Amino acid sequence: MWKNLKAKSTLVILVVAAALWFSYPPFAVHDETGNVIKEGKINLGLDLQGGMHLILEVDVEGLPAHVARDAPQRAIEVIRNRIDQFGVLEPAIQLQGNNRILVQLPGITDRERAIEIIGRTAHLEFRLVSDDPELIRAAMDGEEIEGYELKVMDTRDGRQETLLVEKAVVMTGDRLVDATTEFSQEAFGQPYVSLELDGEGSRIFASTTGMHIGRRLAIVLDGEVYTAPVIRERIPSGRAQISGNFSIQEARDTALVLRAGALPAPVSIIEERTVGPALGRDSVEQGIRAIIMGGIGVLIFMLGYYLLAGAIANVALIMNMLIIAGVLSYFGATLTLPGIAGLVLTIGMSVDANVLIFERIREESALGKALRAAIHAGYDKALWTILDANVTTLITALILFQFGTGPVRGFATTLSIGILASMFTALFVTRLFMDLITTGNAKIKQIKMMRFFSCPNIQFVKVRKWAYALSLVIIATGMSFFVSRGIDNFGVDFTGGTLQQFEFRETVEVGAVRSVLAGIGVGDAVIQQFGEGRDFIIRSISGKSDAIIDGLNERFGEGSFEIMRMETVGPAVGEDLRRAAFKAFLFAVIGICAYVSFRFEFRFAITGIIALVHDVLLTLGMIALTGREITLPVIAALLTIVGYSINDTIVLFDRIREDRKFMRKASLAEIINASINQTLSRTVLTSLTTLLVVLSLFIFGGSVINDFAFVLLVGVIVGTYSSVFIASPLLIDWPGKRSARRQR
Repeated sequence: MWKNLKAKSTLVILVVAAALWFSYPPFAVHDETGNVIKEGKINLGLDLQGGMHLILEVDVEGLPAHVARDAPQRAIEVIRNRIDQFGVLEPAIQLQGNNRILVQLPGITDRERAIEIIGRTAHLEFRLVSDDPELIRAAMDGEEIEGYELKVMDTRDGRQETLLVEKAVVMTGDRLVDATTEFSQEAFGQPYVSLELDGEGSRIFASTTGMHIGRRLAIVLDGEVYTAPVIRERIPSGRAQISGNFSIQEARDTALVLRAGALPAPVSIIEERTVGPALGRDSVEQGIRAIIMGGIGVLIFMLGYYLLAGAIANVALIMNMLIIAGVLSYFGATLTLPGIAGLVLTIGMSVDANVLIFERIREESALGKALRAAIHAGYDKALWTILDANVTTLITALILFQFGTGPVRGFATTLSIGILASMFTALFVTRLFMDLITTGNAKIKQIKMMRFFSCPNIQFVKVRKWAYALSLVIIATGMSFFVSRGIDNFGVDFTGGTLQQFEFRETVEVGAVRSVLAGIGVGDAVIQQFGEGRDFIIRSISGKSDAIIDGLNERFGEGSFEIMRMETVGPAVGEDLRRAAFKAFLFAVIGICAYVSFRFEFRFAITGIIALVHDVLLTLGMIALTGREITLPVIAALLTIVGYSINDTIVLFDRIREDRKFMRKASLAEIINASINQTLSRTVLTSLTTLLVVLSLFIFGGSVINDFAFVLLVGVIVGTYSSVFIASPLLIDWPGKRSARRQR
C-alpha cells in the first residue's frame, strides 16, 4: 500500500516540478522603467500584448490560371520578406483557404505604416514620356492617343504636372537587385530611393537611356508617377533613382517594399483587428485580478464548507492552475483574453468534480460505511459521472477550436487543457491525499463537512408544467426583442464594419464626437462612452476608419487620444464567420446528442438537447433585452453554456439511471423527483462556486470581455434551472400519453 502511495506521490511531485519549470515566470518581468528584464514563458495573444491581426485577400481575377494558382503562395513570400525587414518579432503568416492570408504582428503600434508596407503592391515600371507637343495637346483635349495614357505627377514645389506616358513598359522591378534610401545634395538633403539593377537590367537601362537622350523617363510605382527625369546621357551603371516629395520614413518604406519584391497580384484587407499595447496590459492586469478574486472566493468557500476535504480540493485547484500554465508553456500555446476567461471558468468547473466526490463520500458515510470504504465507494460512483460531464464539455471545446479563429481558439485551447487537468487533479491527486490521511498510524477516522441542508423532498416534478410555461413566456419575450432588433443584435464580427476604441487624454462630450462623425458622413455610427468620459467605442458599417481618425485628430488635435483597439471586418468575412458559428453550434449539439445517446438513452439525449436550446434561446433574449451584441467571444460563451448545461444535466441523468436500479417499484416521476433532491446539494454548490468566478470575471475582467462574462453569468443560472426544471422532468412527458400515465 505504502509503496503504491509513494509512487503516486512521486508522480505528483514530478508533475508539479515540471509545471513550475516550464511555466516560471509565466509573464514577462519588467523593471521600474518598463523594460523587459526576463521574458515570460507563456505566449500572449495579440489582444494581451498588443499588435495587429490581418486577413488579406489576393485578387487573382483576370490572371492566367498558372499565375493565379501560385499567386497566394508567392504573395506570402513577399509579405514575409517585407515583415522581416520591418523588424517584427515572431510574426505569423499563413495561407487560409485558397486565396486568403493570415498575418499576425505582435507588438506593432504604427498601424498605418504596417498596412502600407504589407498591402502595397510595389509594382515598379520604367516608361518613356512623349515629348510631342501636338500629341500632348490632343490628349489634354480628351482625345485618346493609342499607346499612351495621361498621368499626373506631384512636383517638388507642390504643383501637379500632366505627362503623356507610353503604355509600353521598358523594364519592370523584376530586374531590381537592391533599393536603398539616399539623400540629395542638390535638393538640400531631400531623401530619394536609389535603385540598383541586375546585369540584364543594367543592359536594358543603358540601351534605353542611350537611344532616348533628351526624352523623359517616368518611374511608375503602383500606377503612380513619382519622378520623370530628362535623360541627359547614356547610363551604363545600372543605377537609377526615385525622387519625389518623400519624407525620410516614406523613402525608407518604399525602399523596403521594393527590396522585398512586388506582390504578384493586388491584395485587400478584409479583416483587421488591432489592439494597442496599453489595452493589452490592462487586459492582462484585469484578467489576473479576475482570476485571483474568483480563485480566492472559491478557496475560501471550499475550505469553509468542506473543511479538511476542502483544503485538499484547494491544493488540487492550485495544482490545476500550475498544470495549465505548464502545458500552455510547453506546447507554445497562446493565451488570449478569452483564454483568461477560460482559466477563470476552469476554476469554477474543476470544483464540480470535487463537489461530486465529496457529496458521494458524505452519502456513503451516512450509510454507516467506514471512512476508507466510503472514500473508495465515493470515487468509484463519481468516476463515470465526472467523465461524462467533462467529455461533453470537451466536445464543445474541440468544436470551438475547429471552427473558431484567433482569441476564440485560445479560449478553446485553455478550456480543453483545463478540463483534462481538472479530471487528473480531482480523480488522482485528491484521491492520493485522501489515501495519505487515512493510512498509517495517525490515520484520520472521520472527515467532517459542513452541510447547508440534508436531502430535501421538494416536489419539483409537480411544478414542471408551470416551469415550462414560465420558460416559454420568458423566451417569447426575449425573442420578440431579438427579432425587433434585427441586425443590431450582431457585432461587426458578423455584419462587417468597423469597431474603434479610443482613450482621450481629457474628458470629451459625446456630442462633439458625434459632430465629427456627421461631418465625414458616418453620423449614424453607434457611440458608446464609458470609463470617466474619456473612453469611446465607435461602431460603423461605413469602413471609414481612417477618416474617423483623421476627423478626431482635426477636431481635438494630434496626440489628444490613443487608439486602444480597432476591428475591421469585411462583409464576406462576416458571412463566413456567421456560417462557422452556425456550424459550431450544430456540430456541438450533434456531438453531445450522440454521446448522451451512447451513454444513456436516446430520449435522454433529446430532452438534454431541448434544455440546451432552451438555455441558448433564453440567453439570446437576455442579450437583446440588455442591448448587447453577439460577437465571436459571445459565440464562444454560448457554446460554453451548452457544455456547462449538459454537464449539470448529465449529473442528474446519471443519478436517475442509478435510482432506477434501486427504486424498481417507484414511478418514473418519483424516481426523477428523488434524483433531483438527492443531487440538489451538489447542484447548488457547483452553481455557487461557478457563479463566484464568473461574477469575478464580470466585475473585474474589464470592458473588453464584459459581454462574454455577462453571457456566462446568465448561462450558469439558466443552465442550472433547465437541468432541474426542464431536462429531467421532460423525461416524464416525452413518451406517449398511455405510457406517461403509467409513469405517473
